[in-house]
Amino acid sequence: MTKIEQIHVKESLLKVNDFVARELRERFTSQGSYVVNLLSSPGAGKTSLLEASLPALAEDYRVLVFEGDLETQLDAQRIRNAGIDALQITTGGACHLEAHQILQAFDALSPEEPYDFIFIENVGNLVCPASYDLGEHLRVVLLSVPEGQDKPPKYPAAFRGAQAMALTKIDVLDYFDFDPDEAERLAREIQPDIDVLRLSAKTGDGIPTWLEFLRQRREERLAAR
Repeated sequence: MTKIEQIHVKESLLKVNDFVARELRERFTSQGSYVVNLLSSPGAGKTSLLEASLPALAEDYRVLVFEGDLETQLDAQRIRNAGIDALQITTGGACHLEAHQILQAFDALSPEEPYDFIFIENVGNLVCPASYDLGEHLRVVLLSVPEGQDKPPKYPAAFRGAQAMALTKIDVLDYFDFDPDEAERLAREIQPDIDVLRLSAKTGDGIPTWLEFLRQRREERLAAR
């Protein structure tokens, strides 16, 4: 296959994905479900953040998590152990989730009542997932303190397509050469309107702010229907 053919194939795949994503978003919006797509490098703390925050959110809302991984059911089981409904989507080696996988998983689930919040924990990767709309209303990119503050300029597509950035593992700031203000500045050079939250799943710092942020975003979406 020539390079031009490869480009055309990729464009075609993305167009199909975007069509399915639009259908998904309309469906989720009409039933009152607010969908959050979490992107990050491996180990940035996506699952830990969900474990630390969703039980409190579930006191007032019906919550579902789709877990994306190459293999295993480990992360979905962690979420279930926290008392939250979770469904694992294994990609078999693919570096990202696609909209048709979310559609198939949701149709297979067939919930009796709509979920108020649906979280999609994407495959740990800051490259491929940035290109695929999953029908979400909010895309959040995580940047953990141990990773370093220079991820935004290194992976601009992931930050350009996000509406929020969560600086995670702030409890270890004293042990790393990481400047959160600089991380915010670099992210806003790429996406000026990005919201930034500083969080620690271990200590709970910033978790109430994160939950209020999610509630407000859902209410804004419902009001705009």
